[in-house]
Amino acid sequence: MRRHRLVLWCVLAGLAAAGRVNGDDHKQANCHGLPSEAQLKAFLNAAAGPSIGGLFDGTRMWAAVVNRDGELCGANTSTSDRSQVWPGSQAISKAKAYTANAFSLDSLALSTARLYTFTQPGHSLWSLGQSNPFNPRLLASPAGNSGGENQIAGGLIFFGGGVPLYSGGKIIGGLGVSGDTSCADHEIAKAVRNLAGLNPPGGALVDDITYSGPDGASVFTHPLCPNTKRNGVFIGNEPVAAGY
Repeated sequence: MRRHRLVLWCVLAGLAAAGRVNGDDHKQANCHGLPSEAQLKAFLNAAAGPSIGGLFDGTRMWAAVVNRDGELCGANTSTSDRSQVWPGSQAISKAKAYTANAFSLDSLALSTARLYTFTQPGHSLWSLGQSNPFNPRLLASPAGNSGGENQIAGGLIFFGGGVPLYSGGKIIGGLGVSGDTSCADHEIAKAVRNLAGLNPPGGALVDDITYSGPDGASVFTHPLCPNTKRNGVFIGNEPVAAGY
């Protein structure tokens, strides 16, 4: 009897180990071609600087990557101490990555910045944000590990900082960045995607952020932020409050 139990235990242990290996292989295969967490940190730091604008020149950022299935492949901060990036930016970066992937196709790269006007009251996609709520149980503590890997965290964000990722003309996932103004977030996300070599078929600027001042109002218009810069050029500042 003891021998039979020992044999059974060994079989179960072997199956469990095989399951862990297969699970790791499954995760790795699903995230093939996407930046690793170490690469995310390196790209974030390479992208930051005075040309980004915003509050911090893009130096205090969270970044997250999802695959085409919307599963989280990894997340990281530009700083070694994750508590020195806004804790709320972890969820926002993951939601932006999910959003950019969720609404882009091989033939249509749609950054989260370009969804802003569509989702405002009175426009055609108002209330879209209620369709895929974020799961906060998949967050890590502010100073902990990334949390939620290989899971679908969901969440929808409709301002700058999320871009779809492409390889060989095919969409393979999404990147989300948060930690500064939404305009600066977009600049960092755009730069990280370019550094990773994962631009859309139309090029790095095909889904770039647009502003009504220099570009004219359109359904893709995004509002200005404090110290707004685009591709290194100063665009303007968010208007001051009025009427209240």
